[in-house]
Amino acid sequence: MNTVATRNEREHKVQRRENEAWFSPEVNIFETTDAYELEGEMPGVNKDGLEIMLEGNALTIVGRRTDPDFGAEPVYRESKTGHFRRVFELDPAIDTSKISARMEQGVLKLHLPKAEKVKPRKIVVD
Repeated sequence: MNTVATRNEREHKVQRRENEAWFSPEVNIFETTDAYELEGEMPGVNKDGLEIMLEGNALTIVGRRTDPDFGAEPVYRESKTGHFRRVFELDPAIDTSKISARMEQGVLKLHLPKAEKVKPRKIVVD
C-alpha cells in the first residue's frame, strides 16, 4: 500500500512540475573588453533556488521560487506565480571554464569572460 501511495505521489509531483508556469526573466547584457556581463531579474529567487547549467554552448538558467505563505487566499495579485527559465546560446569566444555567478536581492549576475585569443591586443612592431 505504501508503495502505491508513494508512486502516486511521485507521478502527481511530476505532472505538477510539467504543468508549472515558466517565465523568461528579463535580462541586460553588457560587453566590456574582457567579458560579457549578464544581469537577470528573478524576484523571489534565492541562491538555493537557482540552477545554472552549461551543456555544449547552451547556458540554461532556472530559478525556482516559493510563494510566501500568508495563511490566507490572495484577494488581489499582480505578481506572477511560477518559476523562471531562460536558455542562451553562448558565443564560442567565451571562456566557459571561467564563468562565475552571484545572486543579489533577486538579481542574478553572470560574468562571462572572453577567451584570451579573442581579446583585443596590441601588436608590437620590431
